Amino acid sequence: MTGAGAVALSLGRMGALAQGSPEAAGGSITVYSGRSEGLVGPVLEMFTEATGIAVEARYGNTAEMAAAILEEGENSPADVYYAQDAGALGAVEAAGFFADLPAETLDVVDPRFRSVAGQWIGITGRARVLAYNTDELTDADLPSSVHELTGEEWNGNVGWAPTNASFQSFITAMRVTEGEDAARAWLQAMIDNGAVVFDGNGDIVRAVAAGEISTGLVNNYYVYEIGAEAGDDFPAANHFFAGGDIGSLVNISGLGILGTASNPEGALALANYLLSEEAQTYFAESTFEYPLLAGVPTAEGLPALADLESPDIDLSSLSDLEGTLTLLADVGLV
Repeated sequence: MTGAGAVALSLGRMGALAQGSPEAAGGSITVYSGRSEGLVGPVLEMFTEATGIAVEARYGNTAEMAAAILEEGENSPADVYYAQDAGALGAVEAAGFFADLPAETLDVVDPRFRSVAGQWIGITGRARVLAYNTDELTDADLPSSVHELTGEEWNGNVGWAPTNASFQSFITAMRVTEGEDAARAWLQAMIDNGAVVFDGNGDIVRAVAAGEISTGLVNNYYVYEIGAEAGDDFPAANHFFAGGDIGSLVNISGLGILGTASNPEGALALANYLLSEEAQTYFAESTFEYPLLAGVPTAEGLPALADLESPDIDLSSLSDLEGTLTLLADVGLV
Protein backbone atom coordinates (compact mmCIF):
# COMPACT_ATOMS: atom_id res chain seq x y z
CA MET A 1 0.00 0.00 0.00
CA THR A 2 1.30 3.48 -0.80
CA GLY A 3 1.72 6.23 1.79
CA ALA A 4 -1.24 8.05 0.29
CA GLY A 5 -3.37 4.91 0.45
CA ALA A 6 -2.48 4.31 4.07
CA VAL A 7 -3.44 7.86 4.91
CA ALA A 8 -6.75 7.51 3.11
CA LEU A 9 -7.64 4.51 5.23
CA SER A 10 -7.08 6.54 8.39
CA LEU A 11 -9.04 9.65 7.54
CA GLY A 12 -12.29 8.40 9.03
CA ARG A 13 -10.60 7.84 12.36
CA MET A 14 -8.82 11.19 12.21
CA GLY A 15 -12.00 13.05 11.40
CA ALA A 16 -13.50 12.12 14.77
CA LEU A 17 -10.54 13.25 16.80
CA ALA A 18 -11.56 16.86 17.24
CA GLN A 19 -14.36 15.77 19.58
CA GLY A 20 -12.18 13.46 21.66
CA SER A 21 -10.39 14.24 24.90
CA PRO A 22 -6.84 13.26 25.92
CA GLU A 23 -8.24 11.20 28.76
CA ALA A 24 -10.42 9.25 26.31
CA ALA A 25 -7.44 8.47 24.07
CA GLY A 26 -5.46 6.44 26.60
CA GLY A 27 -2.85 3.85 25.75
CA SER A 28 0.52 4.85 24.35
CA ILE A 29 1.97 6.56 21.31
CA THR A 30 5.25 6.28 19.45
CA VAL A 31 7.00 9.52 18.54
CA TYR A 32 9.81 9.74 16.01
CA SER A 33 11.59 12.86 17.20
CA GLY A 34 14.07 14.90 15.21
CA ARG A 35 14.33 17.08 18.30
CA SER A 36 16.81 16.06 20.99
CA GLU A 37 15.75 14.32 24.17
CA GLY A 38 17.22 17.14 26.23
CA LEU A 39 14.90 19.66 24.58
CA VAL A 40 11.64 17.74 24.38
CA GLY A 41 11.97 14.83 26.79
CA PRO A 42 10.71 16.91 29.75
CA VAL A 43 7.61 18.16 27.91
CA LEU A 44 6.77 14.65 26.74
CA GLU A 45 6.90 13.58 30.39
CA MET A 46 4.61 16.50 31.24
CA PHE A 47 2.19 15.26 28.59
CA THR A 48 2.12 11.78 30.08
CA GLU A 49 1.54 13.19 33.56
CA ALA A 50 -1.31 15.37 32.28
CA THR A 51 -3.05 12.74 30.14
CA GLY A 52 -1.92 9.30 31.23
CA ILE A 53 -0.82 8.55 27.65
CA ALA A 54 2.60 6.88 27.60
CA VAL A 55 5.15 8.05 25.04
CA GLU A 56 7.78 5.87 23.45
CA ALA A 57 10.20 8.27 21.79
CA ARG A 58 12.80 7.39 19.19
CA TYR A 59 15.37 10.17 18.84
CA GLY A 60 17.65 11.03 15.93
CA ASN A 61 18.33 13.96 13.67
CA THR A 62 15.38 15.30 11.73
CA ALA A 63 16.52 13.99 8.33
CA GLU A 64 17.17 10.51 9.76
CA MET A 65 13.71 10.31 11.28
CA ALA A 66 12.06 11.45 8.05
CA ALA A 67 14.07 8.89 6.07
CA ALA A 68 13.06 6.16 8.50
CA ILE A 69 9.37 6.93 8.04
CA LEU A 70 9.69 6.99 4.27
CA GLU A 71 11.57 3.69 4.27
CA GLU A 72 9.22 1.95 6.71
CA GLY A 73 6.12 3.10 4.86
CA GLU A 74 2.86 1.57 6.05
CA ASN A 75 4.81 -0.60 8.50
CA SER A 76 6.18 2.34 10.46
CA PRO A 77 5.40 2.06 14.18
CA ALA A 78 5.40 5.86 14.45
CA ASP A 79 2.21 7.67 15.40
CA VAL A 80 3.81 11.13 15.35
CA TYR A 81 6.73 12.66 13.51
CA TYR A 82 8.09 15.58 15.56
CA ALA A 83 10.57 17.51 13.41
CA GLN A 84 13.06 20.28 13.94
CA ASP A 85 11.99 22.15 10.82
CA ALA A 86 9.23 22.61 8.28
CA GLY A 87 11.26 21.28 5.37
CA ALA A 88 11.38 17.74 6.70
CA LEU A 89 7.68 17.86 7.58
CA GLY A 90 6.95 18.98 4.04
CA ALA A 91 8.96 16.09 2.60
CA VAL A 92 6.98 13.52 4.61
CA GLU A 93 3.74 15.29 3.71
CA ALA A 94 4.64 15.30 0.01
CA ALA A 95 5.23 11.55 0.17
CA GLY A 96 1.65 11.09 1.38
CA PHE A 97 2.31 9.79 4.88
CA PHE A 98 0.45 12.35 6.99
CA ALA A 99 -3.25 12.47 7.81
CA ASP A 100 -5.31 15.67 7.87
CA LEU A 101 -5.35 17.57 11.15
CA PRO A 102 -8.67 18.93 12.41
CA ALA A 103 -9.40 22.63 12.00
CA GLU A 104 -9.69 23.06 15.78
CA THR A 105 -6.01 22.17 16.09
CA LEU A 106 -4.77 24.01 13.00
CA ASP A 107 -6.51 27.24 13.97
CA VAL A 108 -4.46 27.54 17.16
CA VAL A 109 -1.48 28.92 15.21
CA ASP A 110 -1.01 31.62 12.60
CA PRO A 111 -1.51 30.20 9.07
CA ARG A 112 2.10 30.92 8.13
CA PHE A 113 3.25 28.38 10.72
CA ARG A 114 1.23 25.41 9.50
CA SER A 115 0.85 23.32 6.37
CA VAL A 116 -1.25 24.84 3.60
CA ALA A 117 -2.70 21.35 3.13
CA GLY A 118 -3.44 21.05 6.85
CA GLN A 119 -1.24 18.02 7.52
CA TRP A 120 1.42 19.40 9.84
CA ILE A 121 1.48 22.17 12.42
CA GLY A 122 4.15 24.31 14.02
CA ILE A 123 4.74 23.91 17.75
CA THR A 124 7.44 26.53 18.30
CA GLY A 125 9.13 29.19 16.20
CA ARG A 126 12.86 29.68 15.80
CA ALA A 127 14.64 32.50 14.04
CA ARG A 128 17.96 32.22 12.25
CA VAL A 129 20.45 34.70 13.69
CA LEU A 130 24.11 35.58 13.70
CA ALA A 131 25.54 34.94 17.17
CA TYR A 132 28.47 37.22 17.95
CA ASN A 133 31.10 37.78 20.62
CA THR A 134 30.14 40.89 22.58
CA ASP A 135 33.71 41.45 23.82
CA GLU A 136 34.85 41.90 20.23
CA LEU A 137 31.84 43.33 18.40
CA THR A 138 28.72 45.41 18.83
CA ASP A 139 25.49 44.89 16.95
CA ALA A 140 26.34 47.95 14.86
CA ASP A 141 29.51 46.22 13.62
CA LEU A 142 27.56 43.40 12.04
CA PRO A 143 26.29 43.15 8.46
CA SER A 144 22.71 43.81 7.39
CA SER A 145 22.61 40.70 5.19
CA VAL A 146 23.90 37.16 5.44
CA HIS A 147 25.37 37.69 1.97
CA GLU A 148 27.86 40.20 3.40
CA LEU A 149 29.52 37.44 5.43
CA THR A 150 31.50 36.52 2.34
CA GLY A 151 33.49 39.74 2.74
CA GLU A 152 37.18 39.72 3.63
CA GLU A 153 36.55 41.15 7.09
CA TRP A 154 34.76 37.91 8.06
CA ASN A 155 37.43 35.57 6.69
CA GLY A 156 37.76 32.59 9.03
CA ASN A 157 35.42 34.16 11.55
CA VAL A 158 32.00 32.67 10.78
CA GLY A 159 30.88 29.32 12.15
CA TRP A 160 28.22 27.14 10.54
CA ALA A 161 26.84 23.61 10.90
CA PRO A 162 26.06 22.22 7.42
CA THR A 163 24.69 18.90 8.74
CA ASN A 164 22.17 20.67 11.00
CA ALA A 165 18.54 20.45 9.87
CA SER A 166 17.83 24.13 10.54
CA PHE A 167 20.84 25.18 8.48
CA GLN A 168 19.68 22.92 5.67
CA SER A 169 16.20 24.46 5.75
CA PHE A 170 17.82 27.90 5.59
CA ILE A 171 19.69 26.81 2.46
CA THR A 172 16.45 25.41 1.01
CA ALA A 173 14.82 28.79 1.67
CA MET A 174 17.69 30.51 -0.14
CA ARG A 175 17.25 28.15 -3.08
CA VAL A 176 13.51 28.85 -3.17
CA THR A 177 13.75 32.63 -2.90
CA GLU A 178 17.00 33.43 -4.70
CA GLY A 179 17.55 30.47 -7.00
CA GLU A 180 19.81 27.43 -7.13
CA ASP A 181 22.73 29.28 -8.68
CA ALA A 182 22.66 32.03 -6.05
CA ALA A 183 22.59 29.52 -3.22
CA ARG A 184 25.49 27.58 -4.70
CA ALA A 185 27.49 30.78 -5.22
CA TRP A 186 26.92 31.88 -1.61
CA LEU A 187 27.94 28.51 -0.21
CA GLN A 188 31.10 28.45 -2.31
CA ALA A 189 31.97 32.03 -1.38
CA MET A 190 31.57 31.18 2.30
CA ILE A 191 33.79 28.12 1.91
CA ASP A 192 36.39 30.20 0.09
CA ASN A 193 36.17 32.75 2.91
CA GLY A 194 37.11 30.17 5.50
CA ALA A 195 33.74 29.50 7.17
CA VAL A 196 34.42 27.16 10.10
CA VAL A 197 32.45 23.89 10.22
CA PHE A 198 30.94 22.66 13.50
CA ASP A 199 28.80 19.66 14.34
CA GLY A 200 25.98 21.73 15.87
CA ASN A 201 24.71 25.13 16.87
CA GLY A 202 25.67 24.72 20.52
CA ASP A 203 29.29 24.14 19.56
CA ILE A 204 29.20 27.28 17.43
CA VAL A 205 27.90 29.47 20.26
CA ARG A 206 30.48 28.09 22.70
CA ALA A 207 33.24 28.83 20.19
CA VAL A 208 31.90 32.36 19.71
CA ALA A 209 31.85 32.97 23.46
CA ALA A 210 35.37 31.58 23.82
CA GLY A 211 36.68 33.94 21.14
CA GLU A 212 37.65 31.13 18.78
CA ILE A 213 35.47 32.76 16.11
CA SER A 214 33.71 36.11 16.13
CA THR A 215 30.33 35.03 14.74
CA GLY A 216 28.23 32.01 13.89
CA LEU A 217 25.00 31.18 12.06
CA VAL A 218 22.60 29.52 14.52
CA ASN A 219 19.03 29.50 15.81
CA ASN A 220 18.03 32.24 18.22
CA TYR A 221 17.67 30.10 21.34
CA TYR A 222 21.21 28.73 21.63
CA VAL A 223 22.67 31.95 23.01
CA TYR A 224 19.95 32.00 25.67
CA GLU A 225 20.25 28.32 26.53
CA ILE A 226 24.04 28.26 26.83
CA GLY A 227 24.14 31.71 28.39
CA ALA A 228 21.74 30.56 31.12
CA GLU A 229 24.18 27.79 32.00
CA ALA A 230 27.23 30.06 31.87
CA GLY A 231 25.91 33.03 33.87
CA ASP A 232 25.42 36.75 33.42
CA ASP A 233 28.85 37.47 31.94
CA PHE A 234 28.39 35.19 28.95
CA PRO A 235 29.95 37.20 26.07
CA ALA A 236 27.56 36.30 23.23
CA ALA A 237 24.41 37.84 21.79
CA ASN A 238 22.12 37.46 18.77
CA HIS A 239 22.14 39.70 15.71
CA PHE A 240 18.97 39.69 13.60
CA PHE A 241 19.45 40.56 9.95
CA ALA A 242 17.04 43.27 8.82
CA GLY A 243 14.77 44.00 5.89
CA GLY A 244 13.47 40.49 5.29
CA ASP A 245 16.94 39.09 4.68
CA ILE A 246 16.98 35.33 4.18
CA GLY A 247 19.44 35.16 7.07
CA SER A 248 16.54 35.93 9.43
CA LEU A 249 14.34 33.06 8.28
CA VAL A 250 11.75 32.10 10.91
CA ASN A 251 11.20 28.37 10.81
CA ILE A 252 9.26 26.09 13.11
CA SER A 253 9.55 22.88 14.99
CA GLY A 254 6.37 20.96 14.38
CA LEU A 255 4.64 17.66 13.96
CA GLY A 256 2.45 15.58 11.75
CA ILE A 257 0.38 12.51 12.57
CA LEU A 258 0.99 9.43 10.49
CA GLY A 259 -1.95 8.14 8.49
CA THR A 260 -1.03 4.67 9.72
CA ALA A 261 -0.96 5.71 13.40
CA SER A 262 -2.12 2.93 15.71
CA ASN A 263 -3.35 5.50 18.25
CA PRO A 264 -4.40 8.58 16.25
CA GLU A 265 -6.48 9.94 19.15
CA GLY A 266 -3.46 9.83 21.45
CA ALA A 267 -1.32 11.40 18.73
CA LEU A 268 -3.75 14.28 18.36
CA ALA A 269 -3.86 14.66 22.13
CA LEU A 270 -0.10 15.21 22.02
CA ALA A 271 -0.41 17.85 19.31
CA ASN A 272 -3.07 19.69 21.29
CA TYR A 273 -1.09 19.44 24.52
CA LEU A 274 2.07 20.84 22.93
CA LEU A 275 0.00 23.84 21.83
CA SER A 276 -1.47 24.34 25.31
CA GLU A 277 -0.49 27.26 27.53
CA GLU A 278 1.40 24.91 29.87
CA ALA A 279 3.58 23.41 27.16
CA GLN A 280 4.05 26.68 25.28
CA THR A 281 5.21 28.36 28.49
CA TYR A 282 7.66 25.52 29.02
CA PHE A 283 9.13 26.09 25.56
CA ALA A 284 9.37 29.85 26.05
CA GLU A 285 11.00 29.62 29.47
CA SER A 286 13.06 26.44 29.16
CA THR A 287 14.12 26.16 25.51
CA PHE A 288 13.90 29.89 24.67
CA GLU A 289 11.96 29.27 21.47
CA TYR A 290 9.05 31.35 20.22
CA PRO A 291 5.67 30.16 21.49
CA LEU A 292 3.09 29.94 18.71
CA LEU A 293 0.08 30.11 21.02
CA ALA A 294 -1.16 33.69 21.16
CA GLY A 295 -0.77 35.33 24.55
CA VAL A 296 2.21 33.31 25.79
CA PRO A 297 5.14 35.71 26.30
CA THR A 298 8.57 35.09 24.82
CA ALA A 299 11.71 34.76 26.93
CA GLU A 300 12.92 37.96 28.55
CA GLY A 301 15.10 39.95 26.17
CA LEU A 302 13.97 38.08 23.05
CA PRO A 303 12.36 40.32 20.41
CA ALA A 304 8.70 39.58 19.81
CA LEU A 305 8.00 37.31 16.86
CA ALA A 306 5.82 40.01 15.28
CA ASP A 307 8.73 42.47 15.41
CA LEU A 308 11.18 40.34 13.43
CA GLU A 309 11.91 41.44 9.86
CA SER A 310 11.85 37.89 8.53
CA PRO A 311 11.50 36.92 4.86
CA ASP A 312 7.99 36.28 3.57
CA ILE A 313 8.12 32.62 2.59
CA ASP A 314 5.68 29.73 2.56
CA LEU A 315 7.25 27.16 4.87
CA SER A 316 5.51 24.44 2.87
CA SER A 317 7.87 25.31 0.01
CA LEU A 318 10.88 24.05 1.97
CA SER A 319 10.19 20.37 1.33
CA ASP A 320 13.00 19.75 -1.17
CA LEU A 321 15.51 18.51 1.39
CA GLU A 322 16.96 16.09 -1.14
CA GLY A 323 17.85 18.95 -3.48
CA THR A 324 19.57 20.82 -0.67
CA LEU A 325 21.53 17.76 0.43
CA THR A 326 22.63 17.27 -3.18
CA LEU A 327 23.81 20.87 -3.34
CA LEU A 328 25.66 20.62 -0.02
CA ALA A 329 27.31 17.42 -1.21
CA ASP A 330 28.30 19.05 -4.49
CA VAL A 331 30.19 21.80 -2.66
CA GLY A 332 31.74 19.32 -0.20
CA LEU A 333 29.86 20.25 2.97
CA VAL A 334 28.13 16.91 3.67
